Amino acid sequence: MQQLTEIRWHARAGQGAVTAAKLVAETALSQDRYMQAMPEYGPERMGAPIKAFTRICDHPIEIHNNIENPDVVIVLDDTLLDVIDVTEGISPEGVIIVNTCTPPAVLRKVLGVADTVRVASVDATGIALDTIKRDIPNTPMVGALSKLTGVVDLEAVNGLLAKTFGKKFGQDIIDANLASVKRAYEEVVVG
Repeated sequence: MQQLTEIRWHARAGQGAVTAAKLVAETALSQDRYMQAMPEYGPERMGAPIKAFTRICDHPIEIHNNIENPDVVIVLDDTLLDVIDVTEGISPEGVIIVNTCTPPAVLRKVLGVADTVRVASVDATGIALDTIKRDIPNTPMVGALSKLTGVVDLEAVNGLLAKTFGKKFGQDIIDANLASVKRAYEEVVVG
C-alpha cells in the first residue's frame, strides 16, 4: 500500500510558504521518496493570502492537481483564520498546525474541527524574530511539521536546509534557521 501525505500551506505572500513547501518536498526526495511541491497564486502583492501544496509518497505520484483533501494543513499567519476556511477538506484524522500563541484547545473551538483532527500551535513568528531576526515563520513551521507528522526527518531537514541556504546565505543565517527549526520542533503544542 502506498503512503501518500498531502500538505496544504496557507500564508501571506512574503512569509515563505512556497519555500517551505519546496524544502519539505526536497527533504523527502533526499530520503528516497517521491514528491511534488507547487504554489497557487497569481500576481498577488506582498501580504495577500496564498496557498502552496506538497505531496510526499513512497511510490510515484500519478496525480497532478491542487490538494483538496489534505492530511496536514499548515497556517503561517493566524489572521487568515478569519478570512479563509483553512479546514476545508481536511482528512478526518488530519493535522492542523497554526503559527499562533493561542492554545490548541481554543484553536479547536475556533476552527470547529472534529475531535479526530489534531490541532497544534507554535509561536513560529516569535521564534523567527528571536532567531532569524525577521518575521519569516516558514522554517520554524517545518520543524513543527517534522515533530507532529514525521513525514520528514528533522536531521534530513537540517541537512537540506544547510545545503540549500548555503548557496545563498552566510553561516549566521543558516545557523539561525537551524535554531528556529529546532526550537519549533521542541515548542510545538498539540491539543
